[in-house]
Amino acid sequence: MTEKKITIDIEGMTCQHCVRRVTNTLAALPGVKEVQVSLADNTASFVYNPEEVSPDKIKATIQEAGYTARFPGDEALAAGGLPSASGTPARETTVTAANPEKAAPARGVHLAAPQGKTVKKQFKVVGMTCANCALTVEKGVARLPGVTAAAVNFASEKLTVEMDPNQVDEDTLAARVKDLGYALREEGEPGKLQFKVGGMSCANCALTIEKRLQQTPGVTSAAVNFAAETVTVIYNPRQVDRETIFTVVRDAGYIPLDTVAAEQEPDRAREERNWLIFSSLMSLPVVLLMYLAPMTPVTKYLMFGLATIVQFTAGWTFYRGAYHALKNGAANMDVLVALGITAAYGYSVLTTFPQVFFAGDTFFDTSVLLITFVRIGKFLEARAKGQAGQALKKLLELQADKARLVVDGETREVAASAVQVGDVVLVKPGEKIPVDGEILTGETTVNEAMLTGEALPVEKGPGAQVTGATINISGSITVRTTRIGKDTVLAQIVAMVEEAQGVKPPIQRFADTVANYFVPAVVSIAVLTFLIWFFGLHSTFVFAFTAMIAVLVIACPCALGLATPTAIMVGSGIGLSRGILFKSAAVLEGMAKITAIGFDKTGTITKGTPEVTDVIPLGEYQEQEVLKFAATGEALSTHPLAAAVVTRAQALALPLEEVTDYREEGGHGIACRVNGQELLVGNKRLMTRYQVDTGPAEAAFNRLAAEGKTTMFVAYARRIIGVLGLADVIKENSPEAIKRLHALGLKTFMITGDNRRAAAAVAAQVGIEAVEAEVLPEDKIKVVKKYQEAGHKVAMVGDGINDAPALAQADIGLAIGSGTDVAKETGDVILVKNDLLDVERAIRLGRRTLYKVKQNLFWALIYNAIGLPVAAGVLYPLTGRLLPPEWAGLAMAFSSVSVVTSSLLLKGYARQLEE
Repeated sequence: MTEKKITIDIEGMTCQHCVRRVTNTLAALPGVKEVQVSLADNTASFVYNPEEVSPDKIKATIQEAGYTARFPGDEALAAGGLPSASGTPARETTVTAANPEKAAPARGVHLAAPQGKTVKKQFKVVGMTCANCALTVEKGVARLPGVTAAAVNFASEKLTVEMDPNQVDEDTLAARVKDLGYALREEGEPGKLQFKVGGMSCANCALTIEKRLQQTPGVTSAAVNFAAETVTVIYNPRQVDRETIFTVVRDAGYIPLDTVAAEQEPDRAREERNWLIFSSLMSLPVVLLMYLAPMTPVTKYLMFGLATIVQFTAGWTFYRGAYHALKNGAANMDVLVALGITAAYGYSVLTTFPQVFFAGDTFFDTSVLLITFVRIGKFLEARAKGQAGQALKKLLELQADKARLVVDGETREVAASAVQVGDVVLVKPGEKIPVDGEILTGETTVNEAMLTGEALPVEKGPGAQVTGATINISGSITVRTTRIGKDTVLAQIVAMVEEAQGVKPPIQRFADTVANYFVPAVVSIAVLTFLIWFFGLHSTFVFAFTAMIAVLVIACPCALGLATPTAIMVGSGIGLSRGILFKSAAVLEGMAKITAIGFDKTGTITKGTPEVTDVIPLGEYQEQEVLKFAATGEALSTHPLAAAVVTRAQALALPLEEVTDYREEGGHGIACRVNGQELLVGNKRLMTRYQVDTGPAEAAFNRLAAEGKTTMFVAYARRIIGVLGLADVIKENSPEAIKRLHALGLKTFMITGDNRRAAAAVAAQVGIEAVEAEVLPEDKIKVVKKYQEAGHKVAMVGDGINDAPALAQADIGLAIGSGTDVAKETGDVILVKNDLLDVERAIRLGRRTLYKVKQNLFWALIYNAIGLPVAAGVLYPLTGRLLPPEWAGLAMAFSSVSVVTSSLLLKGYARQLEE
């Protein structure tokens, strides 16, 4: 029995699920063993016994699995090939791989209908990365007893099943899909809802809403961003719906705002400004009467009337907030302010009517000034918070309002929101492109700065993809709409950034814990202050009372609540403007803790396409002559290596000769005749077949091979005239990026499926410290785990598709992707531009943002740690004065403003990222 070891080409694999499927398919065949499938090379290597299984059987079986197998010598390889330096085939015929972006809805698998009544249900399938994944799920589900038909639409990630509920249930379906390597959930489950909420006054309000929502049956998680005034809820639609969630928020005393209502919400800064003006105008007469007029009963009555108006208009918001907080079993800043103003106002009311109650000093000026000063803080805080989310607002404002719709050759202007998928729109020079789509006619240049940060326009022609909100510069074009609404690139970027700002990073838990106990502690300190001064130190009632009010109003839980979210909002906004998108706030924090970073090679460190790197002439020939002959022979080939040679010749404007008797030698290269002489371009085996002596080129060949480059011999008239070296060249910024990462103290390593010699050559060029070569995509996880087990926090940089397992295993996954695919990548961080320097910028930005969060928390805690004792009167023995409650209120107001302003200073760091 003779066994054979063979390597075949596999067409159609695009992900780790495909690799697993091909591996299992081959291993299940009789006589096949030692199966190894490489996604990087699109090959499968195995040992088989021809007496038990034939190549035709192997090809047929792989075809049934949804792929195409090609054996050496197949007619499909007639286009020829060149080996790389490692000796493996480097040339194939043109392969048309499945394109997930344009995958048609799956045909569906139909079986004979089982007995019983069938129902149709639709589910969401999670984890598919290509059309073959959809086919895997489709076939696997269709084989279940009780399933009449199953169809998977890869584009929408939906599985439609016709089944007999008496024979198969949803749990069985979910288990089958899980066995296939994916996850199943009923359409719409779990639900996710993000909305704005009005009425919050401090961090404790946010905690109250979170607590109430998390206690609601069916709600998995709830996170409130106090700075952005947004709520993010994950829930089970079977148990709770949107209206129920809104009702819970309303019952807690706050105002949920859906998308439309949020857009129509009045300008908070303007609203707070108006209240500030009103309370100031009403407070001024009270202060003047207090300090300039004799304290007669009439004066007291005037002060009482004005203070009452302020108390129950401008001050009513504090009472409302305190009521709802206490009703929910919590305490917030409103409780502290309400206690302070009520104490001052209530005591003053009693002394205003001594004939009914008792005589004493009045504090009407204290209550109205407290309200006014807190309103000052709210106004400044609203303005600052608006600036913190400015980057996202600017992005939303980029969207075009109008579109020129082309119908039956006629053009009419419509609202951009009215355009549907498949509609054709006309875009003139200088206009914003209103939709995501494909250019049908016309050529132009497009400014994609809003998407990529690059100011240089990009040339576009028929078939090119364009993105809504980018600017058409030079020519009129017609565009067929491919995405609308929430599916557009801009909408997905906005959703991603909003989600990042809405989810709390781990460091926020500390602030939440402090805020939870803060108000009860402050109230206790205020009461204790009064008791010590009045009973312990025998001060007057007014003295002790003043100190108590000052303690109540100087405390500020808002500063703690704003410390983290405002910094996250500004940091994510800076990243957005730079083309660095963070998928969650936790990622921004996690970036700061990275100690090791791994890179995929192809398409990440390198450009991902071959280029001519060396032209070595021999004999009397010059470089350009050798390149011209090589390009002349390769001009008729469609192989990527041939295209690289022709592109290099075209760049030098080299004229190509006419060829005759052109033929491609399978696995070797091409042969033809030029000017009556034989021209050969290919590998050493091609030269040997045509009896061409390669001796004069051996030194050049060995040098190029040592550098990991693919090598072509060029022979004319049966004599070697030169050697070409081709390689997937590194990106211009890769060496500088690695250098900067080392300067940050990070360890670097590269994971690739390429051969060791080529991988080592690339690593040496860019300065990467460690190399893991010849690694299968599914085995990249092991490399990442190795570094994690060594104690490193690992980031992984890849293209977000083939590197999905490693990106998922890493502590932080960074996906490098083009703008049009930006929202579909699988990493935690999306780098819109294919610029490796953005990896270093993302880490620096993460570190700077975390530093700002810690700085904000420090000052918020220091403020309260110093302010509370001062308000309680610890400095009285030295100064002889207490802190007036109104000034304590002003200090409280400015503490929140200072924290937000501190976060806004982070914007200045954006300029440093450009370095």
